[in-house]
Amino acid sequence: MTTPPGLRERKKQATREALREAALRLAIEHGPERVRVEDIAEAAGVSPRTYNNYFASREQAIVSAVTADREARVAAAVAARPADVRLADAVTDAVVGQYTDPGADGREALLLVTTRPALREAFLDATAGVEPPLTAAIAARLDNASAPTARVLAASVAAAIRIALEGWIQPAGDGAGAGGLVVAAGSPSALLGAALAPLAPAFDAAEGRARP
Repeated sequence: MTTPPGLRERKKQATREALREAALRLAIEHGPERVRVEDIAEAAGVSPRTYNNYFASREQAIVSAVTADREARVAAAVAARPADVRLADAVTDAVVGQYTDPGADGREALLLVTTRPALREAFLDATAGVEPPLTAAIAARLDNASAPTARVLAASVAAAIRIALEGWIQPAGDGAGAGGLVVAAGSPSALLGAALAPLAPAFDAAEGRARP
């Protein structure tokens, strides 16, 4: 049974949400280059010092509004699958489902992120955030038989996600576009599936070792 978060944790989560929502709104209204950390903090009703406790840059805050707890949702989706579902399939389905759904009103935000080089880099860097919650979900599926194995598998998934997204979000070049626009290189779900496919034998082997 999961223990509900305490008051302090709920306040921290509310502050984080307020900051990332303010960052995205201001970036869409004025352009990310014209948004300062001080502007985001003021819009969220906190001090710049408080802002720095949550985000290291404006790009990180803006991207956080787009990714919005996606990493935790991936782990939750894996944990929710029945035990008889192959772990490799559970992870692949969770990743593809969460990383290809922009959410409500998410398309404009995703376009903003993918058309700015600094935001693109922050977006790709954010893929590393899936490792801690996914490690816990994988370890639980393996009955905590090998915590190092779970971490290695989760880190490999994070790397595969980044590679797939790098392949999808390509800077325009060779006449493909202008003004920093990007072109989508294939279906994100297909790219994610292809990047994760080589990890399936490792997941199968880990499951085999965890069985009595």
